[in-house]
Amino acid sequence: MLRTSIIRSTGTIRVQRSAPLVISTRAMSSGEVGSGYSRPEGQKGGDSFTKREKAAEDYYIRQKEKEKLFQLREKLKQQRAHLDELDKHIEELTRNQGGEQN
Repeated sequence: MLRTSIIRSTGTIRVQRSAPLVISTRAMSSGEVGSGYSRPEGQKGGDSFTKREKAAEDYYIRQKEKEKLFQLREKLKQQRAHLDELDKHIEELTRNQGGEQN
């Protein structure tokens, strides 16, 4: 019974033929799409998408650098406050020991 069901199921399988595979090649392709190599300006030219993409990347980098700079300034403020506290503590210790007579 099992053998007959397997034979019946395999008998209904049909192979579908697809259209022949067509491969075409580009004659002149240098650089990426929109890179501007085909223009007289060369790579600097580009199209509007390339220029917009570069502007967006530059803006993103500037924003990240701005964030890092802000974090460094905050850290510097904290370090200065800590140094001021240490200076006050040193002054208190020297006054209590009689090092300075004010």
